[in-house]
Amino acid sequence: MKKTDYLKWDEYFMGIALLSAKRSKDPHTSVGACIVSEDNKILSVGYNGMPRGCSDDEYPWNREASSDLNTKYLYVCHAELNAILNYTGTNMLHARIYTTLFPCNDCTKALIQSGIAEVIYLSDKYSDTSSVIAAKRMMKSAGVVYTQYQAANKIISLEL
Repeated sequence: MKKTDYLKWDEYFMGIALLSAKRSKDPHTSVGACIVSEDNKILSVGYNGMPRGCSDDEYPWNREASSDLNTKYLYVCHAELNAILNYTGTNMLHARIYTTLFPCNDCTKALIQSGIAEVIYLSDKYSDTSSVIAAKRMMKSAGVVYTQYQAANKIISLEL
């Protein structure tokens, strides 16, 4: 008999997103993303961090400062955008993205423009922000489905 406690697709891909988040050097919020084709092939992964060529030792990781130029927000590239930019193929039409945090409005624009049809997210801790409210509004208009990840197999424990 074959074993029955194997990882389901959602667990597998969210696990890869969580593992990708471990690459982030952000001391406050580590985010990972995994883009998958309709036939369950991994197309790309990403995590939040500084753009290529911008040293993460030279740029700020602060959330707050006297100037927004001294916070991370103007510099960090989000996991979802990195996953899109890391993709070396030609077509993400109808793909889905697994992400550890609900995408912001800017990443949502890129997801929609890339043809991604579904977002599976782990956390929605910024659900009350204008950025996430706008993201959900755009996804609804564009027909992008978004659902919160629910572990199918209680044996597997995924943590941020």
